[in-house]
Amino acid sequence: MLLGITGDQLWAHVLGDYVVQSDWMAMHKRKSLIACGAHAISYGFGFWIIGATLIQLVFIVGTHFVIDHLALARYLCWFKNKIWAWKSYPSFAECDGTGYPNDRDAWMTVWLYIADNLCHVTCNAVAFGLL
Repeated sequence: MLLGITGDQLWAHVLGDYVVQSDWMAMHKRKSLIACGAHAISYGFGFWIIGATLIQLVFIVGTHFVIDHLALARYLCWFKNKIWAWKSYPSFAECDGTGYPNDRDAWMTVWLYIADNLCHVTCNAVAFGLL
């Protein structure tokens, strides 16, 4: 199963990204390697519980660290909007907080969280499907 996502994987994701993550981790993971590292390692705990191998854990924790520390989902949000709007969509510098223009209503950032979760869940599925 290449990209099969199981209930166990979703449970581990929710546990690590929402239940175990502290406010300190959430607020500092983009600025601090230590905060992001602590979050990424604690994120892997649920995957260890469901029986991930060492190589799967390294991949899951590593990709989680990169996605969160660099806030990669905001690039995904900006890119998908830029493709459809082409020249009329603002530059990334004008959208760097969330991937959406800074004048957008706050509720629009929900798409940022959805994109972030899709990035993580896809990486986790790859880990279980290929490694």
